[in-house]
Amino acid sequence: MDQRVEISPRTRTEGIATELIGQADTLTADMGLFSGLKTGWALSMDSLDVLREEPSLTVFPAIAGLAGTVYLVLVLGGAVFVTGPNAGPVMYAAPFVVYLGTSFIAAFFSAALMYNAREVFHGRDPTPGGGLAAAWRNRGPLFVRALISAVVGTVLNALENTDNPLAELASLLFSVAWGVLTYFVVPVIVFEEVSVRETFERSGRTFKQTWGETAGASFGVGIITVLFTLAGLAVAALAFLVLGGSGLGLVGAIVIAVVVLLAAYLFGTALSTVAKTALYVYATEGERPAQFDDVDFRSAGR
Repeated sequence: MDQRVEISPRTRTEGIATELIGQADTLTADMGLFSGLKTGWALSMDSLDVLREEPSLTVFPAIAGLAGTVYLVLVLGGAVFVTGPNAGPVMYAAPFVVYLGTSFIAAFFSAALMYNAREVFHGRDPTPGGGLAAAWRNRGPLFVRALISAVVGTVLNALENTDNPLAELASLLFSVAWGVLTYFVVPVIVFEEVSVRETFERSGRTFKQTWGETAGASFGVGIITVLFTLAGLAVAALAFLVLGGSGLGLVGAIVIAVVVLLAAYLFGTALSTVAKTALYVYATEGERPAQFDDVDFRSAGR
């Protein structure tokens, strides 16, 4: 016997309404992402203006790069010198020591830069000494953060070096999650007095509030850094051609290229740190820094 199930007009209407709501939610999410990317790009450009206004902010990435290089030479060179070619267990501990030191150095000078960037946002005239003093006051929490990062980094490195695809996938996923959770850890340490657990919680919550702008800022900083690098490499190539492709021209081009790459790294680091500080200040204080009038922070929220 043929049985037919009739769907009432009300049921059909409700189904259509549900589908439309779902499509609207998807469209809203896409528009939110686009808005975040647009905000992030404007954030990067205004951060560039901040660096022009206060070029002393670029001192901190330069010192961090120099200190990190010296630290690596001392640790790795010292390990080989003390133990000889058969380092044994010492070389197994070396990666952890490297992670710990480099993470602390990077966080310390980032903290100094963020403190001074916030001073600029509030209309004050910062000094490198003031930024370093602020970072030194928070050396304990910064070291704890570096210690946790070193443990996590060592574990992730061990997983990546296995032949197990599942372990490598787990390493990748956890690495992304860790980057999200710790994105705002340093400014939380510098500007707030909270426990270690609260530091990570507040960092993760701030990232959730500003994830679209954070992605856009990273994109903008990347584009600006690439353009800066390409312009510098073009100068290196031009120098090589002007000198007739001689050995002297090759040496000169290599020197220019190395200087450009180092400058691009330091410039990109300073630019991204300023942008991150601006996002953090708005997300936590609810006020847009005066230097970022072109940025629509409305989607960042508090």
